[in-house]
Amino acid sequence: MDQVAQGNIAAAYEILSNANALPAISGRVCPQENQCEGKCVRGIKGEPVAIGRVERFVADWAAQQGVANTATAPKNGRKVAVIGSGPAGLTCAGELARMGYSVTVFEAFHLPGGVLTYGIPEFRLPKAIVAREVANLEKMGVEIQLNMVIGKVLTIPELFDMGYESVFIGSGAGLPMFMKIPGESLVGVYSANEYLTRINLMKAYQPDSETPILHNRKVAVVGGGNVAMDAARCAKRLGAEVHIVYRRSDAELPARAEEVHHAREEGIIFDLLTNPVSIQGDEKGHVESITCIRMELGEPDASGRRSPVPIQGSEFTMEADAVIMALGTSPNPMSYGGTPGLERTRKGCVAADEAGHTS
Repeated sequence: MDQVAQGNIAAAYEILSNANALPAISGRVCPQENQCEGKCVRGIKGEPVAIGRVERFVADWAAQQGVANTATAPKNGRKVAVIGSGPAGLTCAGELARMGYSVTVFEAFHLPGGVLTYGIPEFRLPKAIVAREVANLEKMGVEIQLNMVIGKVLTIPELFDMGYESVFIGSGAGLPMFMKIPGESLVGVYSANEYLTRINLMKAYQPDSETPILHNRKVAVVGGGNVAMDAARCAKRLGAEVHIVYRRSDAELPARAEEVHHAREEGIIFDLLTNPVSIQGDEKGHVESITCIRMELGEPDASGRRSPVPIQGSEFTMEADAVIMALGTSPNPMSYGGTPGLERTRKGCVAADEAGHTS
């Protein structure tokens, strides 16, 4: 920040890129208001320094100037495998490459980037920027192997047999959650992961797509996080009237305030203190409506958030020809296949001790 204030943008980029492998990405999609900007002392009595926007500016300036910080330590002869090319995997690969390790990233999809490519829409994070950051890592010596489903094509023990001394598992939280309400198996009910992947990665909105997605008339997106906002704004761009259905109030929306603002600005309708109880279909098994119940906030739960309580007799039915469930995800277990004895936590993550070693 000091170098930017002095107008030394090149020096600022060197400092930034030494500490962050993906500055152009984090400057766009990280929740700065809860992290760096949330701790900025200038925010106590006014607006915090716009650290995220400065980070984005510095990274974009470097790209426009053709500058890329690809400096690495001499190779130390040690190999590391990274499973997944999302933000965790790419960051890990970049940090290790700088220290002189030989790093190979194994990506299940046909394009690198993980959630940066399949989950975050183009209007929020242009894919050319993701490709540019990946290319910078490759200039540092990081090898990226695509269409490599670890747990199927290769197992973790086989990676060790190939000479990799360590394996970083960054396979992501790709397992969607559903509400387990009647009607979730109807045609037109999507997980947000599927919906966004088909749009962002498969370009299913194009008329000549091999797996086209329906252009719906009225869409209900269940959830209130950033993923819900992304799905809602994508559906809006495909021509639908879009409703966010969220069981808590405006104050409890977990999405970034910036994303909520953009969604409202684009005409997304927010049905707050509302929770689905069932989904109805037509004679062909396609979604035609969703039944919801009104909620009120009760006492705070263990996390401090006020628990929503149904208001008896407040059920109503809303027309919808698509329902997108954006309720969160859990870790993808596929990478662990063929790895006996690998302990996992209650939520499905790899169990690690305080030093970060797997159990």
